Amino acid sequence: MSSPANATARQAHSPYARYPSLEDRTVLITGGATGIGASFVEHFAAQGARVAFFDIDASAGEALAGRLGDSRHAPLFLSCDLTDIDALRRAIADVRAAIGPIGVLINNAANDRRHTIADVTPESFDAGIAVNVRHQFFAAQAVIDDMKAAGGGSIVNLGSISWMLKNGGYPVYVMSKSAVQGLTRGLARDLGPFNIRVNSLVPGWVLTDKQRKLWLDDAGRRAIAEGQCIDAELAPEDIARMALFLAADDSRMLTAQDVIVDGGWA
Repeated sequence: MSSPANATARQAHSPYARYPSLEDRTVLITGGATGIGASFVEHFAAQGARVAFFDIDASAGEALAGRLGDSRHAPLFLSCDLTDIDALRRAIADVRAAIGPIGVLINNAANDRRHTIADVTPESFDAGIAVNVRHQFFAAQAVIDDMKAAGGGSIVNLGSISWMLKNGGYPVYVMSKSAVQGLTRGLARDLGPFNIRVNSLVPGWVLTDKQRKLWLDDAGRRAIAEGQCIDAELAPEDIARMALFLAADDSRMLTAQDVIVDGGWA
């Protein structure tokens, strides 16, 4: 295993931005074990932040934390079902006790499971809201006092261009992701006086392993080629690098915004 000094050296040779304000800052990432979330964990750890992340996939979370153990601060993984708000609150308290008050919250966790209008029941509807947007509010609620005490902070809520494109095949997910915009704007207004910034980070179709395995086909590739202005695959690291900017002091006057990273599709 390489040393923290070697990890710092690798970051120093990166062609991408370094954000000194993120060094030693406590960053909490939900849904961080795989996909876009794992890229968030990797990128914030590379900046020297104190990273904690939640996921229900314990094996993937533990493996990721192990791989990043040579970071300046080894990431802290906690298994947590974010639809259980009491469990979420306890996990956030555990993070605070272990690595300090939370200065950045990345509300990433979601599930874009496909479903038809006819198949939606009151129970599945509530479950979709719980996994895609409800936890974002309660995670934000739980870290506000930390950010107030610190004189400010950054909350980044993950949205989606799916509702902007009028995508079909998962109506509760699309509705949930459109609600993120309203959540962001409402929180930004109430928290602005405390120098707490709240923004939506809105990805396009990010080609994670899950997306390639479950949803990407020839029709999808054609839609990407026709829809995006930039003819290239959108990768998790493209989203993570924008999250770094939104979390860092460099974006200190940016709040209540929807920052779209989609290759120009929406």
